[in-house]
Amino acid sequence: MTEHSTAFPSASLLGYPRIGRRRELKKAVEAYWAGTIDAAALDAAAKDIQLTTARRLQDLGLTEPAAVPGTFSFYDQVLDTTAALGAVPTRFGSLLNGQGQLDIDGYFTLARGTKEQQPLEMTKWFDTNYHYLVPEIGPETVFTLASTAKVDEFSYALANGVETRPYIVGPVTYLLLAKAADDAPAGFAPLSRLEDILPVYVQLFEKLAAAGASWVQLDEPALVVDQETPVTEIEAAVARAYEVLTAAQHRPQILVSAPYGSLDAQLGTLAATNIEALHVDVFKGAVPSAAALAALGDKTLVAGVVDGHNIWRNDLAASVAKLDELKAAVGRIAVSTSTSTQHVPHDVAEEAQLSSQLRSWLAFSDEKAVEVKTLATYLADPAAAPAAIEDASTIIASRASATGVRRAEVRARTEALTAADFSRSEYTVREAAQQAALQLPPLPTTTIGSFPQTSEIRSARARNNKGELTNEQYGQLMKDEIKRVVELQEELGYDVLVHGEPERNDMVQYFAENLEGFDVTVHGWVQSYGSRCTRPSILWGDVTRSAPITVAWAEYAQSLTAKPMKGMLTGPVTILAWSFVRDDQPLGETANQVGLALRDEIADLEAAGIKVIQVDEPALRELLPLRKADQADYLAWSVDSFRLATAGAADATQIHTHLCYSEFGVIIDAIDGLDADVTSIEAARSRMEVVHDLESHGFGRGVGPGVYDIHSPRVPGEAEVTELLATAVRHVPSHQLWVNPDCGLKTRGYAETEESLRNLVKATQTVRASLLEPTT
Repeated sequence: MTEHSTAFPSASLLGYPRIGRRRELKKAVEAYWAGTIDAAALDAAAKDIQLTTARRLQDLGLTEPAAVPGTFSFYDQVLDTTAALGAVPTRFGSLLNGQGQLDIDGYFTLARGTKEQQPLEMTKWFDTNYHYLVPEIGPETVFTLASTAKVDEFSYALANGVETRPYIVGPVTYLLLAKAADDAPAGFAPLSRLEDILPVYVQLFEKLAAAGASWVQLDEPALVVDQETPVTEIEAAVARAYEVLTAAQHRPQILVSAPYGSLDAQLGTLAATNIEALHVDVFKGAVPSAAALAALGDKTLVAGVVDGHNIWRNDLAASVAKLDELKAAVGRIAVSTSTSTQHVPHDVAEEAQLSSQLRSWLAFSDEKAVEVKTLATYLADPAAAPAAIEDASTIIASRASATGVRRAEVRARTEALTAADFSRSEYTVREAAQQAALQLPPLPTTTIGSFPQTSEIRSARARNNKGELTNEQYGQLMKDEIKRVVELQEELGYDVLVHGEPERNDMVQYFAENLEGFDVTVHGWVQSYGSRCTRPSILWGDVTRSAPITVAWAEYAQSLTAKPMKGMLTGPVTILAWSFVRDDQPLGETANQVGLALRDEIADLEAAGIKVIQVDEPALRELLPLRKADQADYLAWSVDSFRLATAGAADATQIHTHLCYSEFGVIIDAIDGLDADVTSIEAARSRMEVVHDLESHGFGRGVGPGVYDIHSPRVPGEAEVTELLATAVRHVPSHQLWVNPDCGLKTRGYAETEESLRNLVKATQTVRASLLEPTT
């Protein structure tokens, strides 16, 4: 057995943004995909980001061995684990090279697919806006150590003077996140393959130990979620996994991290193992009881007291109180973040355009590292940190009285709401009025909203922001693009059109820039999935709308066509989920403020002659609490905020909504409760799994299960779309079905988009014709 002598660092982060301060990784990866750089250049860019990150965190005070987390990834941490385990689905054939390794091209093939094969399914990572790639595991899946990337990354940092802490998704979480492969028998559970993956983890540990790693971090967030798998099975899996891993002859010391909530009973299961350190999230989760903590014995408790998921300055006084309580119950304690800080931007100092007051309320990744270090300093010597603690308390208190945080007129309006403000007429009444107004064919076709944002569009926006284009010149360029998009949809034969949203930089930021109570960042990028990044807005005060936001664009687009034009809005839950939201009041109160602003916008769209209005809620599932006991309250206020936004619409106004990358069966009742006239849902990557949920639920309104996966560059053929539509028709009444892509087309190019949309229309025509054929 390896002798362990390196104590766990007193201050550490659970993870750090891996995209680079100026999205250097995104640019390098996309350049590699485009063929403008080679693998060596991509590797050099990755190494530079890793080393820059490590040295930055050391500069911020994380100087102890293993304090810097080795959480770099080219695309996704779950995909990294799939690569390490060699868990390539059989439908991809053999992606391993002659050395039995999954090289970078094979790795990206799993993420992006091929012309013949769809990529791995993508879904949300717990209650965040990060997406992971879902492993596909079957009884015949072969596991072998097919990637030593984690060893190589550690060795490179060590050679440059930084001992990092390698990271990999833990075995129980990995299998609980996996789905059964297509060729797996009914009832197969990926967790049943636990014994087969553990030897590969052991091999990886041996290589890390040989390279000099003193600690390794295994992430087990699935243990803070109420799973469908029985608790006793999960407990047994945890006990067995860490029995095997800790018995390895040559291994680093093991930190098991449990972000995003409370471990509850699983804390005892992990405490009974021989791991050396356990991280608990005591920011979002509760402080465990003294009795539960006593079971840890001489293990190091890593206290996640600094929020890794949001951007508000830590209440150091509250954190100190938690640490005092924890310190009284355990022998060894260290300080960390509640989650990886991959969910927040790099550095508040980059945002000089924000007011100094707002900046003082914020903590991005770098500031969180300083907070962690401050709290660790307090643990070592309580007399060393009173000034920092007092300063944080003063600044947090100043928020309550700051101008705009509370607005009397906004609060008076929300307090006056009654039940009638949340309800429309019965659906049958609305359906008849809408059919009379719109005269749509069976299987009506539409798109989700955005069309490709070309380099010309982005350049025009940048030039307008710099003052190189006047607002009038910029507006005309956007009108030219809208006209192009409308004409394209007319030529393709679509039934309900969109204006393409060229004027919008982002589906949330665009509204944030036009609503009171928000601010936006310049460099506040966070990773959404792969190379895709977003800049969440900052919702810091009471929300209100001072003028129409989308009306002029929708009205112009409608003037170009006789077909119905959709007005496009982002729903209240998604605006909250994809922003950094104030933490000083319940989310439901904030959601109703946003809902009322959108209600006013819908009224103005109707007055302008818009008969179809889509209120997107792709993040509805995202904020769902991980514990079932907390879900009913969330679903109540989230559904109510959508209904508040839409309930003022006339019967003849068709309200659409859109949801993507969710386990829809979990929230099908809530989706039904939205009471939208038409709901479009991601379905292509999962190959129409959602239609079974719709069928069993008896969903009774319009629904568009997506038939074109827009999150990869592949073009679905006409036959593929026809097959997906035929599957939908078998499970959902055809008079309810709409035909649409999975999501907006903003990230795609025009060539692939036009070909895909043309195939979609051809497939629709084929299935429509089959519906008219007489049955025998």
